[in-house]
Amino acid sequence: MYDVVLFPTDGSETATAAADHAIDMATRHDATLHALYVIDHERVSQMAPELGSDHVKDTLREEGEKATGAIADKASTAGVDTTTSLREGSAGETITSYAEDVGADAIVMGTNGRTGMDRLLMGSVAERVIQSTELPVMTVKRPADD
Repeated sequence: MYDVVLFPTDGSETATAAADHAIDMATRHDATLHALYVIDHERVSQMAPELGSDHVKDTLREEGEKATGAIADKASTAGVDTTTSLREGSAGETITSYAEDVGADAIVMGTNGRTGMDRLLMGSVAERVIQSTELPVMTVKRPADD
């Protein structure tokens, strides 16, 4: 049923929690897992403009390599073949276009569960992905604070 599972990550605690679900889905279906990190242009432009966009992109690239590498290591321990990728662009659009490019059958991703003004101002990458793809999308909420 699922041969390719896409797991977009931003390296956050929420994404780390969602990784277990993505790895479990890939394991159950003997699927390949794609761990994707998007170097989001909006985030680049908002972060310390005085540092320069190249510096910020390099920092985010390192963050992305670390995040996708951690997922690949965890998946490897579970016996799941994994491909890691870093792409630049708007997060929602990049995730859905990557899913098309690799022929993904499902997407598993974390969501922060923002509400109210935070959601209005920051939007939801997960919501944008859900609205722009025909694929099944499993969203995993941020772990509850202890």
